[in-house]
Formats: sequence, structure tokens, C-alpha cells
Amino acid sequence: MKKFLQKKLNQKGLTLVELLAVIVILGIIAAIAVPAIGNIIANTKYNAAKADAINALNAATIHFADENLTGVAPDVTVVQLKDNGYLETYGSLSDTTKISKASPMKINGSATYSDGKVLALDNTMEEINKDKQKGSKGPVKIVVP
Repeated sequence: MKKFLQKKLNQKGLTLVELLAVIVILGIIAAIAVPAIGNIIANTKYNAAKADAINALNAATIHFADENLTGVAPDVTVVQLKDNGYLETYGSLSDTTKISKASPMKINGSATYSDGKVLALDNTMEEINKDKQKGSKGPVKIVVP
């Protein structure tokens, strides 16, 4: 009997209060981490939409150079760029998005990037690169500083 009591006293374990404290701490960490991860995902999608616009501008630059700037229409759509092999895909850009040949070249259209949020585009490459706005703020337009 004495040995049984000694074994019982030497056993270690978690009390209900300690277990509750651990669960509360994990809950607090989860409450902080989930919104932060959500913003990271939205910002990444926003930046991907901007990258699609930059890719379209670069493809249009090659298109206009290949056509030797003679007899080429002043605008080209992303559909035409894709059909002619300058773009593999136009990604999040709408199929009505156009790039004008004017100097500097300008993209005009829109890109859907996250849960129906739309990035309105009427910008040059330099303006898109200067944009520091985060993607989680709702419908946006890249603004020129």
C-alpha cells in the first residue's frame, strides 16, 4: 500500500487550469495570425495583377518593335497579343484591356484580382511600378503620385 501511495504522489501531469491556459494562448495566437495571413494573400494577388499589366506592356513593346512601327494600329489588345504569340496568357486582365502605342505606352483596362475586387488600369509602366498600395483595401485604381 505504501508503494502504491508513493507512485501516486510521484506522478506528474497537467491540471485543468494549466490545460486551459495553453488553449487560451493558442486561441490568441490564432486570432492574430489568421487576419495577417489573409492580408498577405490579398496583397500577393494585387501584386500579381500589377505584374500581369507589366507583362502585357512588355509584350506590346515587343509587338510594336516586331512590326517595325509602320502600318501598326495605335492600340493593341491583350487578346491580339495572345493570339499573335506575344503573351502566353493575359492572366487577371480583362480581354478588353488595350495598350496604346503612344510614348510612353499606356495600358487601359482592368484586372480582377481577389474576391471580385477590380484593379482599374490607365497607367504607364512607371506609374504601375511606383504604386505602393496594398491589395486588401477594396476596389482600387492605381494613382499617380
